[in-house]
Amino acid sequence: MASFSGFIRKSPSARLRCFLEVRGVDVPEAFDWTSEGRGTALVRSIEELLEELPDRQLDVIKAELELLASLSDDNGMTGAVQVCAGQGIDLEGLEGVQDVLLMLAAQHPRMIDRVNVQASLMRRHGGKQWARFQFPDDGKPWVLDQQSAREGFLKDTVEILDLPDHRKREADWYQSIRIHPVTGEETKLTQATFYIEEHAHSELAFGEESLERQTVQKVLELGVACDPSERIVEICAKGGKKLRDKYLQSFSENFAPESKAPVEIPRRDVLLDTLRQASEFVTEPADGIERVEVSSLSFRSSDGGFVRVEKRAEDETLYQFLERRFGAASPLRAGGWQILAATLRIILAATGAKSSRTLTVTLSAPNTTTLPNKTETDRQFVFDLLERWQLLAPPPTCADLFEVIE
Repeated sequence: MASFSGFIRKSPSARLRCFLEVRGVDVPEAFDWTSEGRGTALVRSIEELLEELPDRQLDVIKAELELLASLSDDNGMTGAVQVCAGQGIDLEGLEGVQDVLLMLAAQHPRMIDRVNVQASLMRRHGGKQWARFQFPDDGKPWVLDQQSAREGFLKDTVEILDLPDHRKREADWYQSIRIHPVTGEETKLTQATFYIEEHAHSELAFGEESLERQTVQKVLELGVACDPSERIVEICAKGGKKLRDKYLQSFSENFAPESKAPVEIPRRDVLLDTLRQASEFVTEPADGIERVEVSSLSFRSSDGGFVRVEKRAEDETLYQFLERRFGAASPLRAGGWQILAATLRIILAATGAKSSRTLTVTLSAPNTTTLPNKTETDRQFVFDLLERWQLLAPPPTCADLFEVIE
Protein backbone atom coordinates (compact mmCIF):
# COMPACT_ATOMS: atom_id res chain seq x y z
CA MET A 1 0.00 0.00 0.00
CA ALA A 2 1.44 3.36 -1.04
CA SER A 3 1.80 6.15 1.50
CA PHE A 4 0.14 9.54 1.32
CA SER A 5 3.48 11.28 0.78
CA GLY A 6 4.59 8.77 -1.85
CA PHE A 7 1.34 9.27 -3.74
CA ILE A 8 1.85 13.05 -3.75
CA ARG A 9 5.43 12.77 -4.98
CA LYS A 10 4.48 10.50 -7.89
CA SER A 11 1.39 12.45 -8.99
CA PRO A 12 1.62 14.65 -12.13
CA SER A 13 1.59 18.29 -11.05
CA ALA A 14 -1.17 19.42 -13.42
CA ARG A 15 -3.47 16.59 -12.38
CA LEU A 16 -2.82 17.11 -8.67
CA ARG A 17 -3.50 20.81 -9.03
CA CYS A 18 -6.76 20.08 -10.88
CA PHE A 19 -7.86 17.67 -8.15
CA LEU A 20 -7.18 20.21 -5.40
CA GLU A 21 -9.00 22.99 -7.25
CA VAL A 22 -12.05 20.77 -7.83
CA ARG A 23 -12.07 20.13 -4.06
CA GLY A 24 -12.11 23.88 -3.39
CA VAL A 25 -8.44 24.34 -2.53
CA ASP A 26 -7.06 27.70 -3.69
CA VAL A 27 -3.60 27.01 -5.13
CA PRO A 28 -1.48 30.18 -5.57
CA GLU A 29 -0.06 30.76 -9.06
CA ALA A 30 3.42 31.00 -7.53
CA PHE A 31 3.16 27.58 -5.88
CA ASP A 32 6.37 25.61 -6.51
CA TRP A 33 5.52 22.15 -7.87
CA THR A 34 9.14 21.18 -8.45
CA SER A 35 10.73 21.99 -5.09
CA GLU A 36 13.66 19.70 -4.26
CA GLY A 37 12.94 17.37 -7.15
CA ARG A 38 9.37 16.71 -5.97
CA GLY A 39 10.62 15.27 -2.68
CA THR A 40 9.66 15.84 0.91
CA ALA A 41 9.55 19.62 0.42
CA LEU A 42 6.68 19.27 -2.07
CA VAL A 43 4.73 17.05 0.31
CA ARG A 44 5.32 19.53 3.12
CA SER A 45 4.13 22.41 0.89
CA ILE A 46 0.95 20.51 -0.01
CA GLU A 47 0.27 19.77 3.65
CA GLU A 48 0.77 23.45 4.54
CA LEU A 49 -1.68 24.36 1.77
CA LEU A 50 -4.26 21.96 3.19
CA GLU A 51 -3.69 23.13 6.78
CA GLU A 52 -5.20 26.50 5.80
CA LEU A 53 -8.56 24.83 5.08
CA PRO A 54 -11.42 24.53 7.58
CA ASP A 55 -10.95 21.48 9.77
CA ARG A 56 -13.82 19.48 8.26
CA GLN A 57 -12.72 20.14 4.67
CA LEU A 58 -9.12 19.27 5.60
CA ASP A 59 -10.22 15.92 7.04
CA VAL A 60 -12.31 15.08 3.96
CA ILE A 61 -9.55 15.86 1.44
CA LYS A 62 -6.80 14.08 3.39
CA ALA A 63 -9.02 11.02 3.82
CA GLU A 64 -9.70 10.97 0.08
CA LEU A 65 -6.01 11.25 -0.75
CA GLU A 66 -5.26 8.41 1.68
CA LEU A 67 -7.85 6.27 -0.14
CA LEU A 68 -6.28 7.08 -3.52
CA ALA A 69 -2.85 6.25 -2.12
CA SER A 70 -4.14 2.85 -0.95
CA LEU A 71 -5.32 2.14 -4.52
CA SER A 72 -2.07 3.16 -6.23
CA ASP A 73 -0.74 -0.36 -6.79
CA ASP A 74 -1.10 -3.02 -9.48
CA ASN A 75 -4.53 -4.10 -8.26
CA GLY A 76 -5.76 -0.51 -8.24
CA MET A 77 -4.50 0.10 -11.77
CA THR A 78 -6.00 -3.13 -13.08
CA GLY A 79 -9.27 -2.33 -11.34
CA ALA A 80 -9.33 1.13 -12.92
CA VAL A 81 -8.65 -0.30 -16.39
CA GLN A 82 -11.43 -2.89 -16.03
CA VAL A 83 -14.00 -0.40 -14.72
CA CYS A 84 -13.13 2.36 -17.18
CA ALA A 85 -13.17 -0.01 -20.15
CA GLY A 86 -16.67 -1.10 -19.18
CA GLN A 87 -17.81 2.52 -18.84
CA GLY A 88 -16.16 3.82 -22.00
CA ILE A 89 -13.73 6.09 -20.11
CA ASP A 90 -10.54 6.58 -22.14
CA LEU A 91 -7.29 6.26 -20.18
CA GLU A 92 -5.00 6.63 -23.19
CA GLY A 93 -2.12 9.03 -22.58
CA LEU A 94 -2.40 9.17 -18.79
CA GLU A 95 0.85 8.90 -16.81
CA GLY A 96 0.34 5.93 -14.54
CA VAL A 97 -1.92 4.94 -11.68
CA GLN A 98 -1.68 8.25 -9.76
CA ASP A 99 -2.72 10.20 -12.85
CA VAL A 100 -5.61 7.80 -13.49
CA LEU A 101 -6.92 7.90 -9.91
CA LEU A 102 -6.75 11.69 -9.62
CA MET A 103 -8.53 12.08 -12.97
CA LEU A 104 -11.32 9.75 -11.88
CA ALA A 105 -11.63 11.43 -8.48
CA ALA A 106 -11.98 14.84 -10.14
CA GLN A 107 -14.09 13.96 -13.19
CA HIS A 108 -15.83 10.65 -12.35
CA PRO A 109 -15.94 10.45 -8.53
CA ARG A 110 -18.34 7.47 -8.47
CA MET A 111 -15.76 5.41 -10.36
CA ILE A 112 -13.37 5.53 -7.39
CA ASP A 113 -15.76 3.42 -5.30
CA ARG A 114 -15.98 0.92 -8.16
CA VAL A 115 -12.21 0.79 -8.54
CA ASN A 116 -11.94 0.21 -4.80
CA VAL A 117 -14.42 -2.66 -5.03
CA GLN A 118 -12.65 -4.09 -8.07
CA ALA A 119 -9.25 -4.01 -6.39
CA SER A 120 -10.72 -5.63 -3.28
CA LEU A 121 -12.31 -8.38 -5.40
CA MET A 122 -8.96 -9.15 -7.02
CA ARG A 123 -7.20 -9.28 -3.65
CA ARG A 124 -9.84 -11.71 -2.33
CA HIS A 125 -9.79 -13.84 -5.48
CA GLY A 126 -9.19 -17.43 -4.42
CA GLY A 127 -9.53 -16.62 -0.73
CA LYS A 128 -11.94 -17.77 1.95
CA GLN A 129 -14.49 -15.07 1.14
CA TRP A 130 -14.66 -15.81 -2.59
CA ALA A 131 -16.17 -18.59 -4.73
CA ARG A 132 -16.96 -19.14 -8.42
CA PHE A 133 -20.02 -21.00 -9.70
CA GLN A 134 -20.85 -22.49 -13.09
CA PHE A 135 -24.36 -22.69 -14.54
CA PRO A 136 -25.15 -25.37 -17.15
CA ASP A 137 -24.83 -24.24 -20.76
CA ASP A 138 -28.53 -24.74 -21.44
CA GLY A 139 -29.16 -21.60 -23.49
CA LYS A 140 -31.76 -20.35 -21.01
CA PRO A 141 -31.73 -16.53 -20.73
CA TRP A 142 -30.55 -14.59 -17.71
CA VAL A 143 -32.41 -11.43 -16.65
CA LEU A 144 -29.59 -9.39 -15.14
CA ASP A 145 -31.11 -6.12 -16.40
CA GLN A 146 -34.60 -6.80 -15.02
CA GLN A 147 -35.36 -4.31 -12.25
CA SER A 148 -37.72 -6.64 -10.36
CA ALA A 149 -35.01 -9.33 -10.30
CA ARG A 150 -32.46 -6.86 -8.95
CA GLU A 151 -34.86 -5.70 -6.25
CA GLY A 152 -35.70 -9.31 -5.37
CA PHE A 153 -32.04 -10.25 -4.91
CA LEU A 154 -31.40 -7.16 -2.77
CA LYS A 155 -34.41 -7.98 -0.58
CA ASP A 156 -33.22 -11.58 -0.21
CA THR A 157 -29.79 -10.33 0.83
CA VAL A 158 -31.27 -8.49 3.81
CA GLU A 159 -33.15 -11.64 4.83
CA ILE A 160 -30.06 -13.84 4.42
CA LEU A 161 -28.15 -11.51 6.74
CA ASP A 162 -31.01 -11.80 9.25
CA LEU A 163 -31.51 -8.03 9.35
CA PRO A 164 -34.81 -6.16 9.83
CA ASP A 165 -36.59 -5.23 6.62
CA HIS A 166 -36.27 -1.51 7.37
CA ARG A 167 -32.48 -1.60 6.93
CA LYS A 168 -31.28 0.69 4.18
CA ARG A 169 -29.86 -1.03 1.12
CA GLU A 170 -28.44 0.01 -2.23
CA ALA A 171 -27.01 -1.77 -5.26
CA ASP A 172 -24.48 -0.41 -7.75
CA TRP A 173 -24.65 -2.24 -11.11
CA TYR A 174 -22.05 -1.63 -13.81
CA GLN A 175 -20.13 -3.19 -16.68
CA SER A 176 -16.41 -4.00 -16.58
CA ILE A 177 -13.90 -5.55 -18.95
CA ARG A 178 -11.54 -8.23 -17.61
CA ILE A 179 -8.39 -8.80 -19.67
CA HIS A 180 -6.59 -12.14 -19.43
CA PRO A 181 -2.97 -11.45 -18.33
CA VAL A 182 -1.50 -14.01 -20.75
CA THR A 183 -3.75 -14.21 -23.81
CA GLY A 184 -5.04 -10.63 -23.69
CA GLU A 185 -8.57 -11.95 -24.27
CA GLU A 186 -11.30 -9.55 -23.11
CA THR A 187 -14.32 -10.70 -21.10
CA LYS A 188 -17.29 -8.39 -20.56
CA LEU A 189 -18.69 -8.72 -17.05
CA THR A 190 -21.82 -7.45 -15.38
CA GLN A 191 -20.97 -6.59 -11.80
CA ALA A 192 -22.84 -5.39 -8.75
CA THR A 193 -21.91 -4.26 -5.28
CA PHE A 194 -24.65 -4.49 -2.68
CA TYR A 195 -24.46 -2.18 0.33
CA ILE A 196 -26.56 -3.17 3.36
CA GLU A 197 -27.02 -1.23 6.59
CA GLU A 198 -25.73 -3.50 9.35
CA HIS A 199 -26.59 -3.60 13.05
CA ALA A 200 -25.85 -0.32 14.79
CA HIS A 201 -22.63 0.03 16.79
CA SER A 202 -22.09 2.30 19.76
CA GLU A 203 -18.80 4.21 19.65
CA LEU A 204 -17.14 7.12 21.43
CA ALA A 205 -16.72 10.33 19.42
CA PHE A 206 -16.08 13.99 20.13
CA GLY A 207 -19.24 16.04 20.27
CA GLU A 208 -19.58 19.82 20.41
CA GLU A 209 -18.32 20.01 23.99
CA SER A 210 -16.74 16.69 24.97
CA LEU A 211 -16.71 12.97 24.35
CA GLU A 212 -20.10 11.50 23.58
CA ARG A 213 -21.32 8.00 22.81
CA GLN A 214 -22.81 7.92 19.35
CA THR A 215 -24.62 5.30 17.31
CA VAL A 216 -22.88 4.42 14.05
CA GLN A 217 -24.56 2.45 11.26
CA LYS A 218 -21.97 0.17 9.66
CA VAL A 219 -22.30 -1.01 6.06
CA LEU A 220 -21.89 -4.58 4.81
CA GLU A 221 -20.77 -5.23 1.24
CA LEU A 222 -21.48 -8.10 -1.11
CA GLY A 223 -19.80 -8.34 -4.52
CA VAL A 224 -21.15 -10.27 -7.51
CA ALA A 225 -19.45 -10.60 -10.92
CA CYS A 226 -21.31 -12.31 -13.79
CA ASP A 227 -20.03 -13.61 -17.11
CA PRO A 228 -23.26 -14.38 -19.00
CA SER A 229 -21.46 -15.72 -22.07
CA GLU A 230 -19.69 -18.42 -20.02
CA ARG A 231 -22.56 -18.60 -17.49
CA ILE A 232 -20.21 -18.04 -14.55
CA VAL A 233 -20.96 -16.13 -11.34
CA GLU A 234 -18.40 -15.07 -8.73
CA ILE A 235 -19.56 -14.18 -5.23
CA CYS A 236 -17.37 -12.36 -2.73
CA ALA A 237 -18.81 -11.94 0.76
CA LYS A 238 -18.12 -12.54 4.42
CA GLY A 239 -19.94 -15.30 6.21
CA GLY A 240 -18.48 -18.48 4.80
CA LYS A 241 -19.83 -21.15 2.46
CA LYS A 242 -23.32 -21.40 4.01
CA LEU A 243 -24.05 -17.73 3.37
CA ARG A 244 -22.53 -17.82 -0.14
CA ASP A 245 -24.76 -20.79 -0.99
CA LYS A 246 -27.80 -18.78 0.07
CA TYR A 247 -26.71 -15.84 -2.08
CA LEU A 248 -26.25 -18.24 -4.98
CA GLN A 249 -29.72 -19.74 -4.51
CA SER A 250 -31.21 -16.24 -4.54
CA PHE A 251 -29.21 -15.35 -7.65
CA SER A 252 -30.52 -18.46 -9.41
CA GLU A 253 -34.14 -17.78 -8.46
CA ASN A 254 -34.05 -14.11 -9.43
CA PHE A 255 -31.72 -13.94 -12.46
CA ALA A 256 -31.67 -17.46 -13.90
CA PRO A 257 -35.08 -18.92 -12.97
CA GLU A 258 -35.23 -21.28 -15.97
CA SER A 259 -31.81 -22.86 -15.47
CA LYS A 260 -30.86 -25.86 -13.38
CA ALA A 261 -28.85 -25.36 -10.23
CA PRO A 262 -25.21 -24.32 -10.73
CA VAL A 263 -22.19 -26.05 -9.22
CA GLU A 264 -19.23 -24.51 -7.45
CA ILE A 265 -16.14 -24.54 -9.64
CA PRO A 266 -13.48 -26.47 -7.71
CA ARG A 267 -10.09 -25.00 -7.11
CA ARG A 268 -7.71 -25.64 -9.96
CA ASP A 269 -5.66 -28.84 -9.89
CA VAL A 270 -2.02 -28.49 -8.94
CA LEU A 271 0.47 -29.85 -11.49
CA LEU A 272 2.93 -31.51 -9.15
CA ASP A 273 4.62 -33.49 -11.92
CA THR A 274 6.11 -30.15 -12.99
CA LEU A 275 8.32 -30.51 -9.90
CA ARG A 276 9.65 -33.97 -10.85
CA GLN A 277 12.69 -32.11 -12.17
CA ALA A 278 14.35 -29.03 -10.69
CA SER A 279 12.60 -25.95 -12.03
CA GLU A 280 14.19 -22.60 -12.86
CA PHE A 281 11.24 -20.70 -11.28
CA VAL A 282 11.48 -17.74 -13.66
CA THR A 283 11.16 -14.42 -11.84
CA GLU A 284 11.20 -10.79 -12.84
CA PRO A 285 13.01 -7.88 -11.14
CA ALA A 286 9.66 -6.37 -10.15
CA ASP A 287 8.84 -9.51 -8.14
CA GLY A 288 11.52 -8.65 -5.58
CA ILE A 289 12.34 -12.33 -5.17
CA GLU A 290 15.81 -13.31 -3.94
CA ARG A 291 15.38 -17.04 -4.60
CA VAL A 292 12.83 -19.87 -4.70
CA GLU A 293 13.37 -23.36 -3.37
CA VAL A 294 11.44 -26.61 -3.07
CA SER A 295 11.85 -27.43 0.62
CA SER A 296 9.84 -30.66 0.81
CA LEU A 297 8.28 -33.34 -1.40
CA SER A 298 5.88 -36.07 -0.38
CA PHE A 299 5.50 -39.26 -2.40
CA ARG A 300 3.18 -42.25 -2.48
CA SER A 301 4.16 -45.52 -4.12
CA SER A 302 1.87 -47.75 -6.16
CA ASP A 303 2.10 -50.45 -3.47
CA GLY A 304 0.98 -48.16 -0.64
CA GLY A 305 4.27 -46.76 0.65
CA PHE A 306 4.64 -43.12 1.69
CA VAL A 307 7.78 -40.99 1.83
CA ARG A 308 8.30 -37.36 2.80
CA VAL A 309 11.66 -35.72 2.14
CA GLU A 310 12.57 -32.29 3.53
CA LYS A 311 15.76 -30.39 2.86
CA ARG A 312 16.66 -26.77 3.51
CA ALA A 313 20.27 -25.80 2.98
CA GLU A 314 22.25 -23.09 1.27
CA ASP A 315 24.75 -25.48 -0.30
CA GLU A 316 22.46 -28.24 -1.60
CA THR A 317 18.96 -28.36 -3.06
CA LEU A 318 16.38 -31.02 -2.28
CA TYR A 319 16.92 -32.48 -5.77
CA GLN A 320 20.67 -32.70 -5.28
CA PHE A 321 20.13 -34.36 -1.90
CA LEU A 322 17.79 -37.01 -3.37
CA GLU A 323 20.20 -37.72 -6.21
CA ARG A 324 23.21 -37.97 -3.88
CA ARG A 325 21.53 -40.21 -1.32
CA PHE A 326 19.34 -42.42 -3.52
CA GLY A 327 20.51 -42.09 -7.11
CA ALA A 328 18.35 -44.20 -9.46
CA ALA A 329 16.24 -45.33 -6.47
CA SER A 330 15.07 -41.75 -5.81
CA PRO A 331 11.27 -41.40 -5.93
CA LEU A 332 11.86 -38.75 -8.59
CA ARG A 333 13.48 -41.31 -10.89
CA ALA A 334 12.19 -44.73 -9.87
CA GLY A 335 8.90 -45.97 -11.29
CA GLY A 336 5.72 -46.30 -9.24
CA TRP A 337 6.09 -43.10 -7.20
CA GLN A 338 3.56 -40.24 -7.37
CA ILE A 339 4.16 -36.77 -5.94
CA LEU A 340 1.44 -36.07 -3.37
CA ALA A 341 2.54 -32.67 -2.05
CA ALA A 342 5.26 -30.08 -2.32
CA THR A 343 6.28 -27.07 -0.26
CA LEU A 344 7.80 -24.00 -1.89
CA ARG A 345 9.72 -21.30 -0.06
CA ILE A 346 9.74 -17.92 -1.81
CA ILE A 347 12.40 -15.71 -0.25
CA LEU A 348 11.71 -12.02 -0.80
CA ALA A 349 14.67 -9.66 -0.85
CA ALA A 350 14.98 -6.84 1.65
CA THR A 351 13.89 -3.47 0.25
CA GLY A 352 14.34 -0.15 2.01
CA ALA A 353 12.86 -0.36 5.49
CA LYS A 354 11.45 -3.84 4.86
CA SER A 355 13.59 -6.79 5.87
CA SER A 356 13.81 -10.04 3.95
CA ARG A 357 10.93 -12.46 4.52
CA THR A 358 9.81 -15.87 3.30
CA LEU A 359 6.47 -16.89 1.81
CA THR A 360 5.78 -20.60 2.24
CA VAL A 361 3.09 -22.35 0.20
CA THR A 362 2.19 -26.05 0.20
CA LEU A 363 0.55 -27.70 -2.83
CA SER A 364 -1.30 -30.99 -2.32
CA ALA A 365 -2.91 -33.24 -4.90
CA PRO A 366 -5.38 -32.91 -6.42
CA ASN A 367 -6.35 -29.25 -5.90
CA THR A 368 -5.39 -28.00 -2.44
CA THR A 369 -3.05 -25.14 -1.58
CA THR A 370 -2.39 -23.08 1.53
CA LEU A 371 -3.08 -19.86 -0.41
CA PRO A 372 -6.45 -19.18 1.29
CA ASN A 373 -4.54 -18.74 4.55
CA LYS A 374 -2.35 -15.96 3.14
CA THR A 375 -3.06 -12.25 3.27
CA GLU A 376 -4.97 -10.90 0.27
CA THR A 377 -1.86 -9.29 -1.22
CA ASP A 378 0.40 -12.31 -0.71
CA ARG A 379 -2.23 -14.70 -2.04
CA GLN A 380 -2.62 -12.89 -5.33
CA PHE A 381 1.14 -12.50 -5.67
CA VAL A 382 1.80 -16.22 -5.15
CA PHE A 383 -1.17 -17.24 -7.31
CA ASP A 384 0.29 -15.28 -10.23
CA LEU A 385 3.67 -16.96 -9.66
CA LEU A 386 2.14 -20.45 -9.63
CA GLU A 387 0.44 -19.72 -12.95
CA ARG A 388 3.72 -18.47 -14.43
CA TRP A 389 5.55 -21.58 -13.20
CA GLN A 390 2.85 -23.84 -14.70
CA LEU A 391 1.97 -25.37 -11.35
CA LEU A 392 -1.78 -24.78 -11.79
CA ALA A 393 -3.99 -26.53 -14.33
CA PRO A 394 -6.37 -24.52 -16.55
CA PRO A 395 -9.79 -23.98 -14.93
CA PRO A 396 -12.37 -26.70 -15.71
CA THR A 397 -14.84 -26.10 -18.53
CA CYS A 398 -18.61 -26.22 -18.25
CA ALA A 399 -18.57 -29.67 -19.91
CA ASP A 400 -16.06 -30.93 -17.33
CA LEU A 401 -18.31 -29.88 -14.45
CA PHE A 402 -21.66 -31.13 -15.68
CA GLU A 403 -20.82 -34.37 -17.46
CA VAL A 404 -20.75 -36.18 -14.11
CA ILE A 405 -24.27 -35.18 -13.05
CA GLU A 406 -26.06 -35.45 -16.37
